[in-house]
Amino acid sequence: MTPQTPKPRSRRERPAKPALTYDGIIATAVQLMQTEGLQRVTMRRLAQELDTGPASLYVYVRNTAELHAAILEELLGEVDLRQAKAARDWRGRLVSVLTSYTMVLFEHPTLAQSALVARPSGKNYLALVEALLALLNEGGVPDAQAAWGVDVLLQVATATAAEQSTRDRAVDAQDEHDALTAALLGASATTHPRIAALGSELLSGSPEARLEWIFRMLINGALHTPRTDD
Repeated sequence: MTPQTPKPRSRRERPAKPALTYDGIIATAVQLMQTEGLQRVTMRRLAQELDTGPASLYVYVRNTAELHAAILEELLGEVDLRQAKAARDWRGRLVSVLTSYTMVLFEHPTLAQSALVARPSGKNYLALVEALLALLNEGGVPDAQAAWGVDVLLQVATATAAEQSTRDRAVDAQDEHDALTAALLGASATTHPRIAALGSELLSGSPEARLEWIFRMLINGALHTPRTDD
């Protein structure tokens, strides 16, 4: 007996694709970044993942840069803002929030690079900035200095995460570190007296200790450096 050829299914019988939503698009983009890396999160690749055409996505997101900013905004929800209300001095709490922000970027290396130019503007970003400004205000930092200071604090945290994540992924990172160590420790006291005197200090401290010191230095600078506007 000859088997019957299956009849083609009508479009009406096929399960309908889920309707596109902004939240669904960004959630898929985040998943794609985590599995394939941010460089693969393009409008075309995302459309393929969502089984739609790129033109359908432009209704919700204007371009790839805006898409990457939206991914960053989504992940900023992982920053531990509870530290801002912990029972410690305001500087310590501010350092903890900034460290949490840095670690979020550090866990997503390609995103850390994008964050240098991305401009998120959603509720998670606003909550982060509000928490930082509130802590600066609590510490008596004048408003004008706090407004510029919070920008510098986030820039340094972002650059630190981007730099460190890039170094960690480099195949020759250890060789470069060893070469730098040898150069600093072997500097001549005749030609480079200050390097020779401080060679071990230039290499001292854990990344965590250095990061905390950087934040405290910047915080103190914001507190004691008057703003000069043109």
